[in-house]
Amino acid sequence: MHPAAAQIRAGDIRAAARLMRDLDDGVPGAQDILKDLFPFTGRAWIIGVTGNPGSGKSTLVDQLIGTFRAQGKRVGVVAIDPSSPFSGGAILGDRIRMQRHSGDDGVFIRSLATRGHLGGLSASTVDVASVLDAMGFDIIFIETVGVGQDEIEVVYAADTAIVVCIPGAGDDVQSIKAGILEIADLFVVNKADREGAQRLVRDLQMLLSLAPQPEDAWPPRIHETVAVEGKGVDDLMSSLQTHRDWIQAHGADRRRAKMEWRFWSIFRRTLLEEARVESRLRQRMPSLLDDLLARRRDPHTLAREEVRALFHPAPRLSPDLSEP
Repeated sequence: MHPAAAQIRAGDIRAAARLMRDLDDGVPGAQDILKDLFPFTGRAWIIGVTGNPGSGKSTLVDQLIGTFRAQGKRVGVVAIDPSSPFSGGAILGDRIRMQRHSGDDGVFIRSLATRGHLGGLSASTVDVASVLDAMGFDIIFIETVGVGQDEIEVVYAADTAIVVCIPGAGDDVQSIKAGILEIADLFVVNKADREGAQRLVRDLQMLLSLAPQPEDAWPPRIHETVAVEGKGVDDLMSSLQTHRDWIQAHGADRRRAKMEWRFWSIFRRTLLEEARVESRLRQRMPSLLDDLLARRRDPHTLAREEVRALFHPAPRLSPDLSEP
């Protein structure tokens, strides 16, 4: 086992933080350490929290951390933030999130920048969560960046997906439909003391009643909370535990789908990286761009041809040594 992996397994927070940074930065050798940690993953309960900006996701996670800590659970948080256009780092940082837990050794919070990655997560989100998992954290929250309807990757990264909604956010039904409606195991109508909360609950109930559900599927639940005051958190915790029990009994297909998604995500990134460094393609790029700009070739056909060439390079002809 790599020495850094052994340190992380022993609970060395600094070694873990270094590896998380290196994984996020794509430092060579970081994946080798993660490889040694992988056999020790799969034990933590990963809870994804998504929803529109300003819905109170961080406040809700803060309350849930306190409840889990009261149960003696070690809690990790991977918070995805927008990227700075200048540094590429997270605009929001660990230090301004969930301050009351900052001195708790049983809580580890890490902020990651999206760095242009779509779907509400960053490219290294699951790898960073795996480090926490291998360290022995019981609960890991993944809080998405908060970009709206296209934040659906969290359902593949998490065991339980929470979608946080708030009343008064324009057209409430419009803001929660499409893909994000389908990923929720639990809906939380936060800031439920606001006008329109009951209407939002009814809208959610109607949407769920219209959505086709297999007989053996988990029926999504709706909870009302006022996270800043801790109201409704106990009932939410009860449903979280119920869903965890259900996943452990019926979630084999979901676990398989999660691992398949992780493989293909890494495969796509690796393929893109290989294509970028492949010398033949780099050397040909100026002429390819000339063809595209002159409209002699179209980008779709050209891209397909280059992918085929990457997987099936033309055989090199050996020199005919019989010639004088």
